[in-house]
Amino acid sequence: MKPEPTPETAPYWEGAAQGELRIQRCRTCGRHYFYPRPFCRYCGGEGVEWVAVSGRARLVSYVISHRPVPGHEPLSPVIALVELDEGPRLMTNLLGVDPDPEKLPLDMRLTVTFAEHQGAVLPYFEPAKG
Repeated sequence: MKPEPTPETAPYWEGAAQGELRIQRCRTCGRHYFYPRPFCRYCGGEGVEWVAVSGRARLVSYVISHRPVPGHEPLSPVIALVELDEGPRLMTNLLGVDPDPEKLPLDMRLTVTFAEHQGAVLPYFEPAKG
């Protein structure tokens, strides 16, 4: 199922289509946050902006899905919670790693990558090189 951008999420999807991970940052307190909303989740400020972030993250948690949702074939069975270096956490899939707990140490360094899937370009993460 292809995601349908809303006015609140359009910059996120436009960034993904251009190979750039974008999230919101509060102009008042300077903190980054995700998921998109018109006010800061930390201080309530309404002065928010979309910014490109580094795409570097660490693995916080994961699950290996052996039975995908009917009608949705993921690119990877590894569903992960990652924490961006800028602070926010995102749910994503991990690419480029075997679905084996021995190969998925918590705090593993990751980098964002983008892939087209079911008609949309989506951000995924993979183990950082080097």
